[in-house]
Formats: sequence, structure tokens, C-alpha cells
Amino acid sequence: MTTQSVTSTPGTVAPVALRYALMPVDNGFGIAVATVTAMLDDGAGGMRARVLAYGEQIPYGAAPVLVCDTTLYGVRLVEQILLRWGSLPRPWLVWMADAPSRPVQDARFVVRALEGRLAGVARLPYLPVLRAVKGPAEALEYKDVRSAAETLRRTMEGN
Repeated sequence: MTTQSVTSTPGTVAPVALRYALMPVDNGFGIAVATVTAMLDDGAGGMRARVLAYGEQIPYGAAPVLVCDTTLYGVRLVEQILLRWGSLPRPWLVWMADAPSRPVQDARFVVRALEGRLAGVARLPYLPVLRAVKGPAEALEYKDVRSAAETLRRTMEGN
């Protein structure tokens, strides 16, 4: 993984200001990752946050964000990624609950051990509405999803 500068597209004056570069860890591009992307993008049309394609370089100035569910398998994949991370900026971990219960003890311990290698850990609650929506735009119509989005942005932006 390397960083690459993002230049402005022809006909625009300002450079693209991508703030978050998301990388799904264990579940591919599903509704959870799409919703986290929409939460961080905050209506900017993909200009603030987007999912990187496989093998795509992290754009210069964008904060890398690993998106993982609360399974032990997902956390172990995060650990493997961080072992190969190198000199890139420390990534955020968005740890999204996949069930209405606490993560298993082993997963919590691994995340606690990895916190020194991460820019931070943002925990998202279980959002059962994601099982019944057609897309992230529809999910953001629900109060609990909007509340989780505000909390996520506050956590990652340090406010």
C-alpha cells in the first residue's frame, strides 16, 4: 500500500479533497460498508469518503479507514493487515457490531492490543435496520442510523 496524490479533474478549480479512504476487511462491499461510507461522506457525493478498489493506492491526505465487523475472524484479519502496514499513516478502525450483543472477549482483547497501531477505534452499534433496506440512502432515513453516523463523525474528527 502506498499513497498517491489526487489531482483535480479537468474543468475544476479545487483539488479533490478525499478525507477518508475505506478498506473493507472481512465482509467485502456489503450494506455495512456502504452505510459507513455514506455516514462518513455526509452527503458530499463521494468527495469526502469512498471505498478503495482492490490494490488501489491510498490518496495523499486521505485517512485510511479499515471497516470490520465484531467477529474474532475479522479482528484477526485487521491484525494481519497491520503487521504488513509499513510506514503509511496509521489507519482508523471502524468496528461495526454484527449482532445485538457484545463482541466476544478474544476479539475485544485483540482490538485493545492493536489500539497502539491505529489512529483510533470507532465503535458502531448493531443496526438491525440494515437487514431491511435497499441501500445506504434509505438506511440514513432512520433515526438510529443518523445518530450512529453523527457519533462516528464526531469520534473520527475529534469533536
